[in-house]
Amino acid sequence: MASSKIPDWVTAEIFEDLLKANVDGYSKIKNFKADIGSAAGENYATIMLRVKIEVELQDGKSKSVSYMVKLPHQVEAIQEMMKRTNIFEIERTMYNEVVPELEALYKAVGVDITFGAKNYDLKNAKTDYVALEDLGLKGFKNANRLEGLDQEHTERVLRKLSQWHAASAVRVATKGPYPKILLQGFFKEESRPVMSEMIKGMGANFVKSCATYEGHEAYLDKVKALQPVAIDKIFEFAKVEPTEFNVLNHGDSWSNNIMFQYDAFGKIKEVYLVDYQLPKYGTVAQDLLYFLLSSTKLEDKLAKFDYYIKIYHDNLVEHLKILKYSKPIPSLRDIHLALFKYGYFGYTVATGVMSAVLLDPTDSASLENFIGGSDFQMQLYNSPRYRKHIQAVMPWLLNRGALEL
Repeated sequence: MASSKIPDWVTAEIFEDLLKANVDGYSKIKNFKADIGSAAGENYATIMLRVKIEVELQDGKSKSVSYMVKLPHQVEAIQEMMKRTNIFEIERTMYNEVVPELEALYKAVGVDITFGAKNYDLKNAKTDYVALEDLGLKGFKNANRLEGLDQEHTERVLRKLSQWHAASAVRVATKGPYPKILLQGFFKEESRPVMSEMIKGMGANFVKSCATYEGHEAYLDKVKALQPVAIDKIFEFAKVEPTEFNVLNHGDSWSNNIMFQYDAFGKIKEVYLVDYQLPKYGTVAQDLLYFLLSSTKLEDKLAKFDYYIKIYHDNLVEHLKILKYSKPIPSLRDIHLALFKYGYFGYTVATGVMSAVLLDPTDSASLENFIGGSDFQMQLYNSPRYRKHIQAVMPWLLNRGALEL
């Protein structure tokens, strides 16, 4: 991505107040450089910048600092979608209010849990933005999305998700519902027409590709029958059933939105979630299906699925108890029932985000092409790696009743 993507207002000056507040002995900025911070296909919804600053301190020494700045795409179709769901307003609310509140619930019972990066305000920004600490400086990195997460990584992520889910359920039980802006993710009535078009296009390309998958005879007719009702089924899934166990889902929990920190021996020390731009209140089945189907390695994805749900549930119960949750704690069977009930969402994950996660790096990987590029969608659905996964996942979904009308 060319430097033309970096807006002219991203200058040293707008970081001055941030540096004064966060760098001890700050004197002035010696050097300032902004670069595109993620390659095509690693981050779809926004533009990521890495800002590197060399600071002169009052004692004459130098210090290097860096920040990540997330900015909106300047593409009309994407701006239209973003108007209906302002992911920047949502994410800043998450970082300024929700994350600190959930961390504070744990602090209050003597447990130290951090969910993600520190977030900062910039003076005089000219567009929407989110400014964050650069976790790379603390040695955090993403795992390889193409290989998928092994058992050790997956269990650590499920622990983190369970801690997040538990705290959000406790927060709602004690303080009442979250503000409306955080409740729906992309499942808003006003987004329905845009989503409907997108789903129609992707659905048609998936049906075309599906006919070439090994074993497609067992499920192709069901897939075809789902196409006309796909948008209705998604909005049905999005309705919250108040009698079930509900949480504030992260909403976009695929491997690139999860960062790992390792110790000197290569053991996982810490896990942070990033990209809090699509939270959605509702069933835990959303985050679980999204994460486990999109981001685990092929050998484990289905073979260890039930085991992973048990690991999640064990951790969920532990943290609901730590936080003294006042309502009935869901049983393992309740979680499995939700995963069957909302199984269709698993199909949308397998035909949506999972295809992007498994695509080899390519310059054509952009949100524009993902939403409306027929050639790109055919590339997604026909990559050799995706075929291996989808040929395993489709019969699994079929056998679980997830493709029923």
